[in-house]
Amino acid sequence: MDSTTDSATASTALLTDHYELTMLQAALKAGTAERRAVFELFPRRLAGGRRYGVVAGVGRALDALEAFRFGPEQLAVLEGVVDGPTLEWLAGYRFTGDIWGYAEGETFFPHSPLLVVEASFAEAVVLETVLLSIYNHDSAIATAASRMTLAAGERPCIEMGSRRTHEAAAIAAARAAYVAGFTATSNLAARARFGVPTTGTSAHAFTLLHDTEEQAFQAQVASLGKGTTLLVDTYDIAEAVAKAVEIAGPELGAVRIDSGDLGLLAHDVRRQLDDLGATETKIIVTSDLDEYAIAGLAAAPVDGYGVGTQLVTGSGHPTAGFVYKLVSREGASGDLEPVAKKSASKASIGGRKYALRRRNRKDVADAEVIGIGTAPEGDGNDRPLLTQLVKNGEVVGREPLDNARERHRASVAELPVIAHSLLKGDPSIPTLFQ
Repeated sequence: MDSTTDSATASTALLTDHYELTMLQAALKAGTAERRAVFELFPRRLAGGRRYGVVAGVGRALDALEAFRFGPEQLAVLEGVVDGPTLEWLAGYRFTGDIWGYAEGETFFPHSPLLVVEASFAEAVVLETVLLSIYNHDSAIATAASRMTLAAGERPCIEMGSRRTHEAAAIAAARAAYVAGFTATSNLAARARFGVPTTGTSAHAFTLLHDTEEQAFQAQVASLGKGTTLLVDTYDIAEAVAKAVEIAGPELGAVRIDSGDLGLLAHDVRRQLDDLGATETKIIVTSDLDEYAIAGLAAAPVDGYGVGTQLVTGSGHPTAGFVYKLVSREGASGDLEPVAKKSASKASIGGRKYALRRRNRKDVADAEVIGIGTAPEGDGNDRPLLTQLVKNGEVVGREPLDNARERHRASVAELPVIAHSLLKGDPSIPTLFQ
């Protein structure tokens, strides 16, 4: 499984909304619950005028699906919520259908069918909330992280936002950031559960604990070695840098600056380090960074970024805006028939979807092509986007997290140059329906 802790096997069945079960009860009573149905999870638009989005949470969603079971504890909670026959049906719930989706780390655009769930109405409808909550959160974080790593270029980004969000969300955020190119996290639970590399040295509290800054630096170097990172902005930065190099020597791994005008300070610190012979000592900056601040530091002698609040809140867009809609259901003939909402500003497009990424002869993406009812035809250079994740109720699409990291890198690399823009605008490629 993607997760290796006990929480992965705890029931996820109550991570749902009340109305999903009342719909189930009514459908069971009406005799329509077992009608074959197709639900799709997709975005109507990209959040905040961004140029692309990044799919994350696929592995977590597959874990949640496997753990979607109504045991005695869950059924006791539902006494009085639904009637006896519905409780009996839920007691035997097992998803037996098929799910296709975009693989984790893939980029997406408006109306991309990120998940296609085909099963009975009853089996599929109860999954709405748990799937949306995972995909909306993780993809929002991964999209923000991707913009940050794109702005950072070859300089590494470290996720350090656990103290700025819910404790469970912090673990998921660290995982999503890793998918989108972050090199490490400060969150140890993410290391344990998902194998995300962790890093960290000390905070200002460690310096303040000691009688002098020099004593704090000596203690850290004695414990962690000369390759450690020393935090130099507790008092006077220039004095701290001088002490740091005096104690650790030119082998000092890095200094971290957590306040002030980071660009100006980085130039001053770089000159000082070089003058002291610590030419290989790196400069790490933190302090409320987002993709715009990272881009603004491109010309500064910075070697890495630590990102917290802005990452775990999606850099202003904490949800990806995905919806989960019924697009086809079994008709009187037994065949699937398209169905769609016609609500103002919330209309949906009926029919099962298929998708491919159209690429030109230079392997640059031209369009997101979505087939309705049948798969669109490629020209030999186009790339199909849907992969089977679940077959007859069995998970078949689980993969190592590093596969998602590599997919993200390749998918972003094939987008046109406009995708690198941090300015609000249209998606970097259009969505075409066939």
